[in-house]
Amino acid sequence: MPGPRETKRVLIVVRTYPTPAHKGVEVSCTAGVCDGKWIRLFPVPYRFLDPDKRFSKYQWIECSVVRAAGDARVESYTLDRDSIRIVSPQISTAEAWAARKDVVFPLRSQSLCGLRAQSLQSLGLFRPKAIKRLVIEPVSPNWTADQLAALRQPLMFDKAPRAELEKVPFNFKYVFQCDEPKCRGHRAMCTDWEMGASWHRWRNEYGNDWERKFRERYECDMVGRNDTHFYVGTVHKHPRNWVIVGLFYPPKTPQGSLFRAD
Repeated sequence: MPGPRETKRVLIVVRTYPTPAHKGVEVSCTAGVCDGKWIRLFPVPYRFLDPDKRFSKYQWIECSVVRAAGDARVESYTLDRDSIRIVSPQISTAEAWAARKDVVFPLRSQSLCGLRAQSLQSLGLFRPKAIKRLVIEPVSPNWTADQLAALRQPLMFDKAPRAELEKVPFNFKYVFQCDEPKCRGHRAMCTDWEMGASWHRWRNEYGNDWERKFRERYECDMVGRNDTHFYVGTVHKHPRNWVIVGLFYPPKTPQGSLFRAD
């Protein structure tokens, strides 16, 4: 049985690229911070939301939620999308990295190795000791028949987006080392909406040269210019699997950074 309905005030910090879903046509996993704790809001059919409910990352929202049925992860809540109310403007990048850190850094973990070793939480944030490289792995450019059926199911109340969800024909993965003496290294997929949106934009702008711009942003900058952290979360049906669900990348401080590209 679902728990009681609650009203939550959430700073949105994560939004993943949408995936086809029979319950919702297409959905995006969304996460944030609420009362000093992680919270996962799922499912969020973001492109189907009314314009006044389409929140951005680092906006505060209020929403009505219940504990997610069938999901043992303590951070997971089912969102009443009609209840979404944006209660603050987006915190601007230029002015407010410090304000963002004030909210998310108290929840920061030492490493992915440490998160994997515990069973209490399924969302986290950490700074890798070293980002080795970004792997761009080609995959099928086409949805499966089952995924297409989900995307094209009849809608009773929603108005479909102008364009059908396009599949990104690549998996983006970071190879990195944790700040743990016994870490053997990790290779984790990144499902951040921002990366998918960048691929769409730069594929259209640069054609076959899109990868140069993409690597400049998500490899060179993330290693060399930014104090990059990974937001990570577990997969519902595979709770031992952790993926990168978002990037937190304030500029490096004058004191330097622990990153190295070797």
